[in-house]
Amino acid sequence: MRLILGSGSPRRLELLAQIGVVPDAVRPPDIDETPAKGELPRPYCERIALEKVRTVEASGDEVVLCADTTVALGRRIFGKPTDAGEAAAFLVKLMGRRHDVITAVAVRRGEQIWQRSVVTAVKMKRLSDIELNGYLDGGDWEGKAGAYAIQGPAGAFIPWISGSFTGVVGLPLAETAGLLRAAGVIR
Repeated sequence: MRLILGSGSPRRLELLAQIGVVPDAVRPPDIDETPAKGELPRPYCERIALEKVRTVEASGDEVVLCADTTVALGRRIFGKPTDAGEAAAFLVKLMGRRHDVITAVAVRRGEQIWQRSVVTAVKMKRLSDIELNGYLDGGDWEGKAGAYAIQGPAGAFIPWISGSFTGVVGLPLAETAGLLRAAGVIR
């Protein structure tokens, strides 16, 4: 079996390496990730992971792994901010509050698809103006759902999580290993 990672995320490559899995190829899918009107965060995240795994072209001996990570505050979905102003708005809404980070993983082998989603509760501390502006100036918010990455500088803003740390990073390893085992990629 050849494993295809359907993601351009270097973090997902690093996480897979932690469990001894090195994809044979990386093929990031190009899909529209716009939430549907009224779509709730978990179903949205699961739908995007499924769309990604169905979009990546694969031959008969290839297994495709895709994932999507979404930050949610109640029913509100916080995707990747388009600019520093939107990143600031996201962080202001998240700080001092508990929110959820949802990561959905989908694995496809031929026509069969296995999927799991993991929800992790995360608390972000209140940020001073100096902390917020320093973080925004550093640019680590770019390309990150909710405008932060727990494994980067924003990790200093997260005093508490309940759930999967690797899920917050972008690929819940226990669940991913189970899916890859089911698809015959690992033992």
